[in-house]
Amino acid sequence: MNGNAAGGGLCVEHAHNGPVVRFVNARQATAGEKLARQASQNPHVRFFRPPIPQESLSPHLELSDTADVLLYVVIAIAGTFAVAACVRLVWRARGMYRIKRAGPRRLRASHHAIWRDPGDVARADMAGGPGGPGGAPAEPFRFVEEHLIGSQPCVSVRDARNRLWRVKWGDEVRSENFAVRLAWACGFFAETTYFIAAGTIDGADGLQRARACIGEDCRFADARFELEDPAVRKMFEEHSWAWNDNPFLGTPQLNGLKVLVMLLSDWDTKDRRDVARGSNTAIFEHRVSRWRREARYLITDWGGSMGRWGNNFVTRGRWDPAGFAAQTPQFVTGVEGGLVQFGYSGQRTADVSGGIRTEDVRWLHRYLGRITDEQLRAALAASGASAEDAGSFARSLRERIAQLGRVTNATSG
Repeated sequence: MNGNAAGGGLCVEHAHNGPVVRFVNARQATAGEKLARQASQNPHVRFFRPPIPQESLSPHLELSDTADVLLYVVIAIAGTFAVAACVRLVWRARGMYRIKRAGPRRLRASHHAIWRDPGDVARADMAGGPGGPGGAPAEPFRFVEEHLIGSQPCVSVRDARNRLWRVKWGDEVRSENFAVRLAWACGFFAETTYFIAAGTIDGADGLQRARACIGEDCRFADARFELEDPAVRKMFEEHSWAWNDNPFLGTPQLNGLKVLVMLLSDWDTKDRRDVARGSNTAIFEHRVSRWRREARYLITDWGGSMGRWGNNFVTRGRWDPAGFAAQTPQFVTGVEGGLVQFGYSGQRTADVSGGIRTEDVRWLHRYLGRITDEQLRAALAASGASAEDAGSFARSLRERIAQLGRVTNATSG
């Protein structure tokens, strides 16, 4: 039997002579309430409401399901942000504790520097980089030890000239090797690094993380060699420096380094404040004369460069010619009140991109603008770039340098 959806129904009462069926329509509200009370009080009386057609329920169910899904999504996002905030607080607390426990830096240097005059930039050997063509690692390589800290597999080796090198693999190798060369050509301090396409490390056994990088025949491919100079006193982590805490605040040299970081799309700009996660800055103390030492401030990890900038793992990348090219039009976004605006974002966005004056850009462009396309391609090739990738990167870099030049030209005089 059928009823309507407006409140009609059937009441079936079990009498002695069989069931009695009565119809209750929508106007019989009082009778319906009475029947309902009877049904609840008399076990022999049951009140039936007609089934609601499925088509009348579906929209309500779909809306309800959608609302539930949206609620779960909002809860999940809020939970993710809450967890991330808690993790950051823990990192910050651990970093502050480590810095406090370490105490003041024991620097012996009387002079501090973040830049030196590079001379004729157009003649810089960017293929050789800081170590020059004669400083490259010489085979055979002998295994010394494996390093189990850091984000990438890494070992130490000695070469034929008994020099100690840290060898690293992973997706940071090419980007770091090129970035070091560009920073060095502009006058900033950088470590001696080389990209080695293939080689053999004798005695490399019992490996853990590096096992996937060195074969059973001790051969490897696509590695970055970084020189360990025993004459240099190095201060890392809690003894490093921060973008907002160093002797060069407000100088064209520090701000020029920040612009170079953005030009290379290096999003991994962790500093001393991030010591719980690993600082990418350091102070190297060099003896420049018998009685004089110099503390040089530098970036020691450029691995987050040459891809997309970004402040999370979804938007950022490294060694990505297409991503690098896609963000190039947003490199310089304008000038406001004498300050240059950038589209960059990274680990320390405000510290890196804020407060860059037009005169800072003019100062850096004085050196950066002299680098030729041939030098860029030579440095990219020396970093393991294919001819196609080198061409794409060189075009994007030239356009980014040109944007800095337009800022310089528009504000000169």
